[in-house]
Amino acid sequence: MVSEIVENQVSTSERTALCQLIIQAVRDISERHIRPNSRQWDETQHFPADLFRLLGEQGLMGMLVPGEYGGAGLGYREYVAAIVELSRVDGSIGLSMAAHNSLCTNHILLFGNSEQKQTYLPRLASGEWIGAWGLTEPNTGSDAGNMRTTAVRDGDEWVLNGAKNFITHGKSGNVAVVIARTGEPNAPHNATAFVVERGTPGFTGGRKEDKLGMRASETAEMLFQDCRIPDSQRLGEVGDGFVQSLKVLDGGRISIAALSLGIAYGAYDAAVAYAKEREQFGKPIASFQAIGFKLADMATEIEASRLLTYQAADLKDEGKTVTKESAMAKLFASETAVRVANEAVQIFGGYGYTKDFPAERFYRDAKLCTIGEGTSEIQKVVISRQILK
Repeated sequence: MVSEIVENQVSTSERTALCQLIIQAVRDISERHIRPNSRQWDETQHFPADLFRLLGEQGLMGMLVPGEYGGAGLGYREYVAAIVELSRVDGSIGLSMAAHNSLCTNHILLFGNSEQKQTYLPRLASGEWIGAWGLTEPNTGSDAGNMRTTAVRDGDEWVLNGAKNFITHGKSGNVAVVIARTGEPNAPHNATAFVVERGTPGFTGGRKEDKLGMRASETAEMLFQDCRIPDSQRLGEVGDGFVQSLKVLDGGRISIAALSLGIAYGAYDAAVAYAKEREQFGKPIASFQAIGFKLADMATEIEASRLLTYQAADLKDEGKTVTKESAMAKLFASETAVRVANEAVQIFGGYGYTKDFPAERFYRDAKLCTIGEGTSEIQKVVISRQILK
């Protein structure tokens, strides 16, 4: 159990040993509770909510949350290690765990007041509640300053109207952090963040997306129609919502880099095992240079992705600005995951195109990593702006 490991080890300086213990614990959970069900969850688009309650009991749903709020009180290095191991088996589970931790939960942790933290963080950290985070809209993806979801103040209340889409846990989440426009379109400081609980009148889940990959991670709309919430549900100051979101996304991109790294590892592991077993012309195909060179390229890019991802995690733990480093890690690791998964399918040949082997699912899952939490093109915008300051 991760929570027990933390209790016994977190006071020591042996973070590498701690990470190894967490990796082993997550591998045990993955082999017992995830791998046997992954294909069925993928085919039926089943979101296994009960699994995330189990992950909460094991300390994985509040890894970055301090112990005073019921969390594991860990850093990004340990958090990355857990995401990688979950995603190595099933990217959907890694995605949902990452979105819950780094977006909804982390937004409240970073910008909530004491009362808001006491109210929400223990439930989120335990897995009793699943969190969602709403920024993206049908008409605005990267153009968040032009969002149409609005929050209008009415006395001590705010009235929300609009829609968010491509939201992880948009239907099943018990609580959502929602960024709504409180000023004029494209004006500076025109958005504010709010915490909205499921069951609040006027807040409903909309259409669930039928996706190419990551099918066991629920992606759906969140709809708001004259949804009234008290001002006490506001996170931070009026107008700070987008600035808060950028800070949240710095950490979120580390999560997606870790997700990408895990998927790449999973595809690579499957390809290596198959290449050693599959025989042609009387010997394993791994002995052919064409296959060996593919595996060499895959291994090299994975190692580079690992170094970038853990560098960003370490800088984050040191309290340093990671805007450039997290974008670099996310960009390179996500594109690596796509290349590695593509080569894994090629190594499997015809079998890689069937659902009897895992390569095709890694192939489908990997592509989202180049899109979610900022496309690869947006990462290049972020990186270029940072280096040209």
